[in-house]
Amino acid sequence: MNSPAISPIFGINIDPSTTALVTAQNLSRLADMSNVDLLTIQDHPYNPDFLDTWTLLTTLASRTERVHLMTNVLNTPLRPPAMMAKMAATLDVISAGRLELGLGAGGYEEGMQAWDGTVGDTPGERYQVFSEYLTILRGMLENATREFSFHGKFHQVKQVVNGPAPAHRIPLWIGAGKPRMLRLAGSKGEGWIIGTIYILPDQLDTVNSLLDEGAVMSGRKPEDIHRGYNLFGVIQTNPSERFSFHRPGILQGSVSEWVETILHYHQRYRHDTFIFWPVAGDAEKQAKIFLDEIMPEVRRSIRDTSNS
Repeated sequence: MNSPAISPIFGINIDPSTTALVTAQNLSRLADMSNVDLLTIQDHPYNPDFLDTWTLLTTLASRTERVHLMTNVLNTPLRPPAMMAKMAATLDVISAGRLELGLGAGGYEEGMQAWDGTVGDTPGERYQVFSEYLTILRGMLENATREFSFHGKFHQVKQVVNGPAPAHRIPLWIGAGKPRMLRLAGSKGEGWIIGTIYILPDQLDTVNSLLDEGAVMSGRKPEDIHRGYNLFGVIQTNPSERFSFHRPGILQGSVSEWVETILHYHQRYRHDTFIFWPVAGDAEKQAKIFLDEIMPEVRRSIRDTSNS
């Protein structure tokens, strides 16, 4: 059993649905008043029932003061990298250094292509598109106020006069599931993030090995890479109430069962970041239980274990 060296991070996810704006605002206030670390939003611009994630994230940044805000994860093919660097630095300044970027190559090729996204025709090209994206984004964020150029196969930036500088070094969290992308996450990201419905626990040993490989190849320590899980599921308040889900990876159980599961992920698989993603029931009530009961108990158990 390998225990992670990084203290646990917790977050709650917000649904960008056009019919759930009030819920999004209420959840952001709830998060900001708690001691949760992250408020995250998924990004699927081709979904007509979703608000634009960046606009919603900016709106919630203006309504909060403490909690960090994160894309979970940003659809990079539909958001050009140089402009994304400008947008990220701007929001980081406005939010006083509270922005974190979750980034992905995108999973719905037809939707991205329909919206004129830079996708690539093969898995190899998609990898290269995303790798170039990360190079430009990190390069511009770390060389703010200086001229920046990059010449790749899919992305080119020509003598951009960069700026503004972000308020802090914006962490990059990479959403990935394939071997090359996982090595890339270990090499270029501060963290890796995925959902329980996409990578099941029995796959996590392989995932961790690939993240470690990427970290070592770039001269980094594997233990410095955050490993995040979007916890899709339902917290049961009534033992007799059970939901039927047709997809594996959705968690369902009591508060104590959730605590036990998260501790298992932390201790067995080195996960240090847990984002609650409610999939049924009242999202606000579910989030409050996670923040008030599950998160504190997990933190207490980890603290007690580390002190013993």
